[in-house]
Amino acid sequence: MASGLWVLFKSAELLVDGAVSLAQRLGISSLVIGLTVVAMGTSAPEVAASIAAAVRGAGDIAIGNVYGSNIANLALVGGLASLINPITVKKTTLLREIPAMLVVALILWPILSDLRLSRQEGALLLLIFLLLLVLTVLTTKKNNKMVISRETDVSSQKDLSLRKNIIFIFAGLIGLGLGAEITVRGAVFIGERIGLSQAVIGLTIIAVGTSLPELITCVVAALKKQDDISIGNLVGSNIFNTLLVTGIAGTVSPFSINARLIGADYWIMIGISAGFALAIIVGRRVINRIEALLLVGCYFSYVAYLLIFNR
Repeated sequence: MASGLWVLFKSAELLVDGAVSLAQRLGISSLVIGLTVVAMGTSAPEVAASIAAAVRGAGDIAIGNVYGSNIANLALVGGLASLINPITVKKTTLLREIPAMLVVALILWPILSDLRLSRQEGALLLLIFLLLLVLTVLTTKKNNKMVISRETDVSSQKDLSLRKNIIFIFAGLIGLGLGAEITVRGAVFIGERIGLSQAVIGLTIIAVGTSLPELITCVVAALKKQDDISIGNLVGSNIFNTLLVTGIAGTVSPFSINARLIGADYWIMIGISAGFALAIIVGRRVINRIEALLLVGCYFSYVAYLLIFNR
């Protein structure tokens, strides 16, 4: 399993490096990069892992991965990044992207309430994802007044050629598929040997492993005080996980899930998402270190709950 996580991590790095460099060459703002390219790149491990799980008939791992990754992104990753450097959130992001994240999470409940994700429901989630992605990009670009010029980007960064951008992206995608399969096999083997259910395996081991790219990206962004990249990556990744990861997994291979995944685990994910938004509001659009500690504490309390009440 460790080798699978390593391949996932390195492949995600290649994908993000290539995609971000390509986006910057096109003059896209950091918020747009965070919400789209970076978020999609760091969510690629979740996509690959959930597809691999769905194909193997492990629906609990596929959905558990989505829930666990969303919780880890906001509570663990967001909390740790804010501990390093408090994250400032733009007013437009608080009023637009964060509510969108909460709404798409709530959409999952009626879809999964019958304990099954059909191919049609998966396709519906993908359609919502595409519409939201187009709307987000168009709206953000329209309101963005800090457009990055091509000349500044190309001259100020370690330039990657277009060919290298494409090679990085494709190499990352191929590696993610391989790493996901290794991770799923290893996690299932270890989890079953120690008595964990598939739902808990997806909610913990795989969720944390596939959230490593978000963690590294946000930590680096926090160190460089690139708040738009951090918040865009966190919010965008959760939207992608909920719609894209779930949608693709269901479209590729319809699956059934355990009742617990529309019960306490689902509402914990909703509660963490709402708590993240509340932390931003209470901090007047800044996630301070006190709120960050509370978020990290909530995450470890959640893990303890999973291990104590494993079923």
